[in-house]
Amino acid sequence: MPYTRHLVERGSSHSFVARAKPPTVTMPRIKALTTGSIPGFIDVVMNLNSPVLLEDNLIWQAKAAGKKIIFYGDDTWVRLFPKHFMEHDGTTSFFVTDYTEVDNNVTRHLDSTLKRDDWDVLILHYLGLDHIGHISGPHSSLVGPKLVEMDDVLKKIHTSLISRESEGTLPNLLVLCADHGMSETGSHGGSSEPEINTPIVFISPAFKRKVAMETPPVVEQVDLAPTLALALGLPISQNSVGCVIPAVFEETSLREQLRFLHLNGFQLSCLLKDSIPTFQKEDGYEQFRVSEKSHGNWMKLYLEGNTSEVLVNMGRKVLKQYLEALKSMSSALSRQLGKYDMYSMVVGMAVVIEMLLLLLFAMPEALSNGAVVDLPLGSALLSLPFYLLCLLCAALHVFVCTSVGGSCYFCSLPWALVFTAVAFSCAFLCTLVSMAARRLSVGANGFLFFCLHKQQRWLSELDVLLLLGTVGHTLSLASSSFVEEEHQTWYFLLNTLCLAVFQDVCRKYFREKKRLSQGEDEGPLLPSTKGDNAADDASTSFSPVAELGVSAGSEKWLALATPLLTLACCRLLRSLNQTGVQWAHLPDFSHWLNNGEHKTVLSLLAVASLALVFVLVQRRCSLVSKIALALGLLGVYSYRAAVGNILFPWQHTSRAPSKGTVEARFVYVFVLGILFSGAKDLLRSQVISSDVRLKSRGLWEVYSGLVLLAALLFRAHNLPVLAGLLLIQTLMAQFIWKRLHYDAAQTTIMHYWFGQAFFFFQGNSNNIATVDISVGFVGLESYVEAPAIFLTAFSTYAGPLLWACHLVCYLSSERDSVVSLGHGCYCFALLRSIPAVAYVVLVTALRYHLFIWSVFSPKLLYEATHTLATAAACIFFTFMDQNQNLTRP
Repeated sequence: MPYTRHLVERGSSHSFVARAKPPTVTMPRIKALTTGSIPGFIDVVMNLNSPVLLEDNLIWQAKAAGKKIIFYGDDTWVRLFPKHFMEHDGTTSFFVTDYTEVDNNVTRHLDSTLKRDDWDVLILHYLGLDHIGHISGPHSSLVGPKLVEMDDVLKKIHTSLISRESEGTLPNLLVLCADHGMSETGSHGGSSEPEINTPIVFISPAFKRKVAMETPPVVEQVDLAPTLALALGLPISQNSVGCVIPAVFEETSLREQLRFLHLNGFQLSCLLKDSIPTFQKEDGYEQFRVSEKSHGNWMKLYLEGNTSEVLVNMGRKVLKQYLEALKSMSSALSRQLGKYDMYSMVVGMAVVIEMLLLLLFAMPEALSNGAVVDLPLGSALLSLPFYLLCLLCAALHVFVCTSVGGSCYFCSLPWALVFTAVAFSCAFLCTLVSMAARRLSVGANGFLFFCLHKQQRWLSELDVLLLLGTVGHTLSLASSSFVEEEHQTWYFLLNTLCLAVFQDVCRKYFREKKRLSQGEDEGPLLPSTKGDNAADDASTSFSPVAELGVSAGSEKWLALATPLLTLACCRLLRSLNQTGVQWAHLPDFSHWLNNGEHKTVLSLLAVASLALVFVLVQRRCSLVSKIALALGLLGVYSYRAAVGNILFPWQHTSRAPSKGTVEARFVYVFVLGILFSGAKDLLRSQVISSDVRLKSRGLWEVYSGLVLLAALLFRAHNLPVLAGLLLIQTLMAQFIWKRLHYDAAQTTIMHYWFGQAFFFFQGNSNNIATVDISVGFVGLESYVEAPAIFLTAFSTYAGPLLWACHLVCYLSSERDSVVSLGHGCYCFALLRSIPAVAYVVLVTALRYHLFIWSVFSPKLLYEATHTLATAAACIFFTFMDQNQNLTRP
């Protein structure tokens, strides 16, 4: 940007580095720029559909003062300020694959608007640079031309403003700023330095021309609102916590500077009185009062005509006192905004704890041979303690709400909804008491025997590892550092699990060999490849002999090699994407692959990955689904080549990238076809005939359709992650879970661990900035909310979702599929609930800073969403199995 750089270095301008508060997404940042307040983390969700901004803001003040405002650009402004602009033309900001039309729609108005003189304020919000970041990152070759384009736009505006200036008119002010920055992956929303650091450049003939480049000072982004308000002669927004940027007004007289600081200080002191009951004890408030008195004394001397050096030194001292007071009051108000509604949080925490205890009490029945849970809900609803507890909780709610006033969200709900929630919570509590009494009647010794024994034996070393690993991960959520770098926990647990499985394989292999040498006949460790009923026939689909064509002797060596191959595969996958917070900026293998010089290597890797995906998935599909899968994977490669990520074999140079809409829709057709074929088989197995093999094939075909969808949505460099996922699933299913006779609970926990690790193998983290929203527009030509949200969520959680689906498919193919699937669903629900409850409890109890809530809100959404999805899956598959039991002879 040569013209802008010249203005910053030699022009009449002031430049600053503005630090934004997380979450660094568009809507909260616009609120911060116009109101000067710090939005909460809930604004991350509100960003999807911005409501009208009712809070006092700069735009409303300008309109009330009679200023005519024109806006072009991101339609988030139009939704926030629907009736404030004299003229506007909004462009949707969610269709991130478009980085040209969104900017052209803004620029096309410039020439005619700059020639007019019927406006006072012109706001332009360009989107192209942000969209390029989402598509291909900050190091994309598209960034340079876009910056040149933005430089030309600024040059056009600045030249026009200079030509319109005449003698006696007020100077124009041109402000160049950004709402947020961009991470190393091109996304935003978190709190890394590249995301929170944004530029602010003030350009005006009222400033002195610079003689050399200066190091820009650091200010807060909320400081822009009061600075612009005073520069335009407007009142500062009531809820602004920002401080005036003094350098902007240094060309004015000392009297004017002190007046501006006093206005800012008066507004902050009023806000401090309204927000903090003990405002008089705040250092900033006392400093402001002292500065105000000193300012009054200075004004007396000034009005008396005193022009001595003492007056100047006194004024500078008052100026310094004001600045210190403003910073202190602003910090106190920012801390106050980090407080949360503790009563509503405690109520929600109590409900999730009840659900967790319910799962724990139901564990013996759920893991029994029948896999059936009996909840005494009816007797609890008819008991006297239930009604007494409802009255007690209702009275407590009334007492709390009358004490805290209207600041509590739970108190603002309608009474009917509140009492329904109270009755629901009390019913569950009475059910828990009833189940606890029933457990105690069985006897504490019997319960401990069940918990510590499994199939009349003590817990194995693998069981202890799985138990301690799951509990240890839950306890690690008490530390924000472990939340930031949670992937390290899962990588460690997964490596340990592979070594433990290897030890288990070695022990059982050598034990079998020793017993066979002594003439003992224990029976084969491998399941029989021939079944005498339908369920046995279904289980043979996992037989290594039937599917891979290996000999019985080779299977033992493959079983020994599987944990080591899994360990090596996971080590390669974790080097593909740097994740977390502390080291996310370091280069990784994906950076090297996405470099334009290595596009041929990336193309070959994509071909190998897609070929491996086809080989591993097609084995359990029908002939029609195999053909659809092959064509769909070919369409995936064509889509990636169309958008410019990879090359065709006959293509030697990169062509201009397109949106790949036709290629993506070509793949969607085959995804829907495979899903329809699988759903048809599932429906036939449940309604027409009770065929276990048909049900198993239907589940596997649905799983194949999801794999094809994931292949389309994954970035080209992440296709090896998908191939590695399928390879590990195949090896573990063929040579570990079946060969070593692992039960449903052990298999479920392993699936859970692998799913959590693969979430991070994709490059995801607990930081919202790693959510890739560009995948939500694959195959779309405009922004459509429902499919965009679904595709983004599916791509983000593809790893855990595919492992959960594989668990269902695998357990459904067991001989006793009803009990195995019931065990697996229950264990998975328990595993998903424990971290969710722990995260809510720990964050609430420790009262983490605003940073945790805003940056790691995806962690809470991740745990909660998976818990609800798992509960829904449990209900669905339990219904399917019960329906199948009714029709089974």
